[in-house]
Amino acid sequence: MRLLRVGPAGAERPALLEEDGTLRDLSALVPDVDGTLLGDPAALDHVRAAVGARILPVLDPRGLRVGPPLARIGKIVGIGVNYRDFAAEARMPVPAEPVLFLKAPDTVVGPDDTVLVPRGSEKTDWEVELAVVIGRTARYLRTDEEALAAVAGYAVANDVSERAFQNERGGQWDKGKNCETFNPLGPWLVTADEIPDPQALRMRLWVNGRLMQDSSTAEQIFPVAHLVRYVSHFMTLHPGDVINTGTPAGVALTRREPKPYLRAGDVMELEIEGLGRQRQELKDA
Repeated sequence: MRLLRVGPAGAERPALLEEDGTLRDLSALVPDVDGTLLGDPAALDHVRAAVGARILPVLDPRGLRVGPPLARIGKIVGIGVNYRDFAAEARMPVPAEPVLFLKAPDTVVGPDDTVLVPRGSEKTDWEVELAVVIGRTARYLRTDEEALAAVAGYAVANDVSERAFQNERGGQWDKGKNCETFNPLGPWLVTADEIPDPQALRMRLWVNGRLMQDSSTAEQIFPVAHLVRYVSHFMTLHPGDVINTGTPAGVALTRREPKPYLRAGDVMELEIEGLGRQRQELKDA
């Protein structure tokens, strides 16, 4: 299923996009698309049955804002340096273990919402990423099979980063990762049964129409199953938590000088195979 949330910011309603492009209203069945729904297999089966019966009301998508596909996110776990092509381009060693950082849920905006360039920013950067959405409580997982069983679905994320804040202002990465609007998510949450192999998804990002990133999740150093299992040994994952699994080569940080960092007026477009497409215009905060 392709689950999404549509409507004004803060007042989105749950919806579902069918294969033929029909948008259907789920609000009579479920209050929202969140960890409560994803952690309840019976509720998800009820939604699937209603979809199969074609009894859900149709929504007119014209002029309808698409919000983040997931409400009330518990936490976002970011993974750094998780693509072989990125590590090679950045001339960084391949990490022996996943690099973890946390990103605040209030950074999340819709896939086509405005992204704000922070005040004082000189090095705002783009990062197309596969987001993994957790569907069951996971702690101390032992096998990759257990890890994949804990995944509810996948989405496109743009892990927008301010590199000067991240790398040049002391402390941890948090200052460069948690600025307002720095995690566009969506358009859809695609349930795991629709993505049989999360390690075979093409991912691309354009800035002002110029292709900047063109890679595949096959380039991941630590694949999805490994990441979910690994993270579960350091923190408990709950339904509705998100793991941003890292970005491939092609970000501004790793390019030659002058590096093409983002400015107000720039437009980012990004997509992952089977998971939909985003578009954000940048404005000054």
